[in-house]
This record gives sequence, structure tokens and C-alpha cells, in this order.
Amino acid sequence: MGDLIEEWAAQVAEAELSSALPRRWAHTQGVAKRAVEVSQVLGQDAGLLVAAATLHDVGYAPRLATTRFHPLDGAQFLRDEHGADERLVRLVANHSFALLEAEERGLREELASEFPLLEEPLLVDALVYCDMTTTPDGGRTTAEERVAEILGRYGDDSVVGRFIRRAAPEIFAAVGRVEAELAAQPR
Repeated sequence: MGDLIEEWAAQVAEAELSSALPRRWAHTQGVAKRAVEVSQVLGQDAGLLVAAATLHDVGYAPRLATTRFHPLDGAQFLRDEHGADERLVRLVANHSFALLEAEERGLREELASEFPLLEEPLLVDALVYCDMTTTPDGGRTTAEERVAEILGRYGDDSVVGRFIRRAAPEIFAAVGRVEAELAAQPR
């Protein structure tokens, strides 16, 4: 995959997010930057990770928000309007334990049947790591600080608050696994 898919992903994400949602675009750019930094642990899937990181929040774009659940809206857009690679679409659909949030929204069956989770744990974990160690403004943070920020922004009793509390142990475990992979890399 490599450079071409990364360039295409950046063009699509910028077109959909930069003007309509500049803060979301800043977050997206930070997540993509983090993906470049961790891509060495993925070998041939490095470009796929960067593309998924770049497109993970494209479903927030107002014109794409049909279900108002951004992982599903983004994946449908990438599949239907762009004929995007199936693995890429499934990564976007399921990023950062989206299945748990889909359950909170009554969309679990739709998400799971339309976009099954990839059975590629390191790739899935790497996208979680990139998303959950990036602030809304694109800066670096810890997963713990990011979860706390999300809870503070949405509130404990919101759909997102309930989801993030349920997902937090899985998020922290995924981030830990990626950090272990990174630490094992030769310097």
C-alpha cells in the first residue's frame, strides 16, 4: 500500500474535515503523525495504519453523519463513495473499540455485520494507541489523560461517557501492548 494510500487518505480527510471541523482535523493530523511514529512495528501494514489513522474520524464530517455514529458513517462513506480497501474500511469502522459504543447506541449488530472486526491484533491496537494518545488539538497525551478528557467533555452519563468507561480497560491494555512492541524495537 504505502505512500499512495497515505496521500489519498490525507486528501480525503482534509477535504471532509479541515474547513467544517478544524479541531477534529487537528486531532486527525496528530493521530496520523503518531501512526508514522509507530509504523515500524507493522512492517508492510505501515501505510495502512497511517491511512486508517488519517481517516478514523472522517465520519464526523457533517455531510456524512447519517447515523450520527462516526465510525459507521465514515466506513460507509469510504466504502460507498471511494471503494476503499476493505481492511482500511474495517479499521475505520472499528477504531478504538467502536463496537462497545455501537452497543450503547443500539447499532452493534449493524456495525458488526457490515464491518467485522479485523483479526489483526497489532494493527487494531496500533490504531487505538494513535487515537488514544492524541489530544483533541493534535498534541501528545497519555491514554489515561485522554480517557479523562473524553469523560470531562461528554459527561459520565452520556452515551460516549458510558462507552469510554467500559472501553477504558481495553484501551489501556491496547496502548500497553503497543508500547511494549515499541520498546522491543532495536534502537
